[in-house]
Amino acid sequence: MTDRRVAEMTLETLKAFVTEIVDEQLNLKQQLRQNGRSVEEALAAMDRIRWTPPPDSPTTLELLREDRER
Repeated sequence: MTDRRVAEMTLETLKAFVTEIVDEQLNLKQQLRQNGRSVEEALAAMDRIRWTPPPDSPTTLELLREDRER
């Protein structure tokens, strides 16, 4: 589909665009299910592998300030 503003689309074109986006999202969701993991399982895996910095490490704000001072 060409780049156009929604306000410039006809009703038929807009319906086709919305249908295309919905179909893409449904296909993506179906592919994720076929991979064998649910959304909940994927989120749980992300939680397990998340890295948490040590309590005494500098914050992102402190790191930015150090970088600006250089």
